[in-house]
Amino acid sequence: MKISVLGAGYVGLITGVCLADLGHEVVCIDVVPEKVARINMGMSTLFEEGFEEKLRRLLAEHRFRASMDPAEISTSDITFICVGTPSQQDGTLDLKYVRQASRMIGEALALKDRHHTIVVKSTVMPGTCDDVVAPELERASKKCIGKDIGLCMNPEFLKEGTAIFDFMHPDRIIIGGNDDRAIQEVKDLYEPFNCPKMEVSLITAEMIKIAANSFLATKISFANEMGNLCKQMGVDFRQVAEGIGYDARIGRSFLRAGCGFGGSCFPKDVKGIAAEAKRRGLNTTLLDATLEVNRRQPLIMLDLLEKHMSPGDKTIAVLGLTFKPNTDDVRDASSIMIVGELLKRGARVRAYDPKGMDNFRAVFPEITYCSSVNDCLNSADAVMIITEWTEFSAPEQYGEKLVIDGRGITRTNSYDGICW
Repeated sequence: MKISVLGAGYVGLITGVCLADLGHEVVCIDVVPEKVARINMGMSTLFEEGFEEKLRRLLAEHRFRASMDPAEISTSDITFICVGTPSQQDGTLDLKYVRQASRMIGEALALKDRHHTIVVKSTVMPGTCDDVVAPELERASKKCIGKDIGLCMNPEFLKEGTAIFDFMHPDRIIIGGNDDRAIQEVKDLYEPFNCPKMEVSLITAEMIKIAANSFLATKISFANEMGNLCKQMGVDFRQVAEGIGYDARIGRSFLRAGCGFGGSCFPKDVKGIAAEAKRRGLNTTLLDATLEVNRRQPLIMLDLLEKHMSPGDKTIAVLGLTFKPNTDDVRDASSIMIVGELLKRGARVRAYDPKGMDNFRAVFPEITYCSSVNDCLNSADAVMIITEWTEFSAPEQYGEKLVIDGRGITRTNSYDGICW
């Protein structure tokens, strides 16, 4: 198929490149000239193992390219909406980019004389496709959803750091829609994949994505709360997690305790569905607790440090700035709160992260950024490990320095861990 993808962010680029790798002809449309130019030169705008090599190969094979021209939509067979839906102050999702994308698509399709399918991949609250996307498309195109235009919801389940693998080896594929023709087109796209494929309504597909992320976030906060208790009782929660994880009803994934979850999905999605529930007059006791446990976890790292020393006028080495390893994403990372609190308490901060320093520098330009682990440790009075990059695990590099380990990846002579 000829496919257009609106949005050249993380989801849009991964989706577009992977669909092109399956043999389709893909154009990724974005409004940022610099981003479009970099992509067309084969320069990745994101960090994902193996992505840039795949991008360059597909550009050379003329199966993938980026563009700023919305007219490209009308010459494609199917369009994916992959734009951002950031959190607003009250937790609700800002749909301005979804609205803009829907209008852009509608305007491009106004003169098209054949059926066109739109697939929403952006994470949205349940009801958005019916209440926002469909009306915007119909107003701009002067055409009818279900007749001239097909509309589907196809949520993504990509993990940063393993997104290409996740796309090519999905656990399941969810296709939401009320239009048999559009659903079949999306099914045809995913025909090569041998995994469960569910056909549901638009609103159900939207809820599946939100419910999945909310459950995983809740599982992490449960692990952290149990980990905090284990710490007080002299129990290593890592062993507890292994023991309960063998239970097939529980599973071993997302049971790693530490200094909290972050990123572009979990905090935003849990806040969003909690806000939606409150708008409907429902309490979200469990989701509220999930967020509160996660808010407190980074502060426990500061408590552990202060148990050993006052950070005032001390040099603290912070290792790891991204919310997880194998990404350059610092959005809602625990490091933001920890570095902010260290500065408030009068500490001098030296920081190192293999991929996230440029993005973190936009938040904290005033701290010292280092070229390596050894450089960061130089003259530091204590070390705080915030992200579990593999290069932080070797204990011998820390000598006798105090190490406050927020992820449980090492063990040194002078050591304290958050849940063990």
